[in-house]
Amino acid sequence: METKKVLAVDLGASSGRVMLGSFDGEKITVEELHRFSNDPVILGNTMYWDFLRLFHEIKQGLIKSKAYGKIDSISVDTWGVDFGLLDKEGNLLGNPVHYRDARVNGMLDKSFEKIDKDTFYGITGNQFMEINTVFQLLYLALNKKELLEQADSLLMMPDLFNYYLSGGKCCEYSIASTTQMLDAVKKNWSDEVIEKLGLPARLLQQVVPSGTTVGTLSPQLCEELGIEPMKVVAGAGHDTQCALAAVPTGEKDFIFISCGTWCLFGTELDEPIIDENSARFNITNEGGVGGKISFLKNIIGLWLIQESRRQWMREGKEFSFGELEKLAAKEEPFRSLIDPDAPEFAPSGNVPRRIREFCKRTGQPVPETEGQIVRCINESLALKYRMAFEEIRECTGKEYPVIHMVGGGTQSALLCQLTANACGRPVYAGPVEATVYGNVAIQLMAEGAVGSLEEIRSVIKASEEIRRFDPQDGERWEEAYRNYCEAIRKW
Repeated sequence: METKKVLAVDLGASSGRVMLGSFDGEKITVEELHRFSNDPVILGNTMYWDFLRLFHEIKQGLIKSKAYGKIDSISVDTWGVDFGLLDKEGNLLGNPVHYRDARVNGMLDKSFEKIDKDTFYGITGNQFMEINTVFQLLYLALNKKELLEQADSLLMMPDLFNYYLSGGKCCEYSIASTTQMLDAVKKNWSDEVIEKLGLPARLLQQVVPSGTTVGTLSPQLCEELGIEPMKVVAGAGHDTQCALAAVPTGEKDFIFISCGTWCLFGTELDEPIIDENSARFNITNEGGVGGKISFLKNIIGLWLIQESRRQWMREGKEFSFGELEKLAAKEEPFRSLIDPDAPEFAPSGNVPRRIREFCKRTGQPVPETEGQIVRCINESLALKYRMAFEEIRECTGKEYPVIHMVGGGTQSALLCQLTANACGRPVYAGPVEATVYGNVAIQLMAEGAVGSLEEIRSVIKASEEIRRFDPQDGERWEEAYRNYCEAIRKW
């Protein structure tokens, strides 16, 4: 067959890439065309995403793609929950606000004054996190009503980029499911949630399946950049769902960890699970490719390592991630542990200091060296994974013999090994570029070059080398897990 070529724009919380994906009928290859940083901007008291800069960088990637001949399509994936507001002329009403902005503080409790918590979860099946779109909108409804009145439409981040590429408006299913406004069973907007919270339903766009073609690159962009038209596809707008589509397994029942700035730990289902156990464990049901449900926990992930490294750089200490891992590997195990999801670790800033304060407050040895800090983070993440693993097993009633770990975190052999140890299961690690592979493959499915989600995974398995990590020190880790569960209840 003729080689298919598509562009995958993958925007993470700290960087973005424009990648070329090529498919020869058997394997996918990916090549980086353009990489750039994604730096939030604090202006006054508000933290924004620099949307204008990000769109400029996507244009640079489009220009660089000209050297590769005909490109069939382009698709953008991003983080979840954030959005932009447009006026009637399609102009952006300010840069989108970052989910780490303080405006959402207290909105969770405010929402429960308007809608019962159990009812809320029973409709959406979403993990309660104050960063979710619904709580950002509630803040605007309570404090910036004039902005919502001025707005004509709301577009989630990947849909916002697709709109300015093509002019087509929609809300792709996977990104819609991160809003906590979607009915998990009906797979459409929940009138009850929206009405009870007093939110403007008129701003929301039609929910469309992952892999929907929303238009063609606009004539203005083609002329400006000197490029040929290509289709614009709403693939899986949420990067987690791109990564999940790329899990290289043929099993129906499997556990995955999409490991990046956030770690998403879960399994894939045909239908949502919304019951007492899932509510008690605060597990989310997120929409995926082919209408599948990702039953998962959001866990703060490599953010803790990334933000610690940034702090050390501010102090004049330049460490690569590889160097930090080597330092951590030499340190004493289980010396001190944290709850990675404790609220003090969510904001940007001096994470090493906060870890030391946490350990001091909880009566543990205080980690002093960079190696001790990184060891503490990695072991705590691995044990938090084990907690999520047990919760998911209890909810589904299924046993999972292996764990598939994808994304940037798989570059850390230490974290992969600690995860295998903590969970008592072999960890299959890779691909590193799972999000990009998934983005590319969903576009290929939209083009008809790949027939199904199962075929996507088979192709990606043939395209990448996967590493295996077998569990070690089982008794020691079982004891550590029991102690951690007991400690975390007290913290």
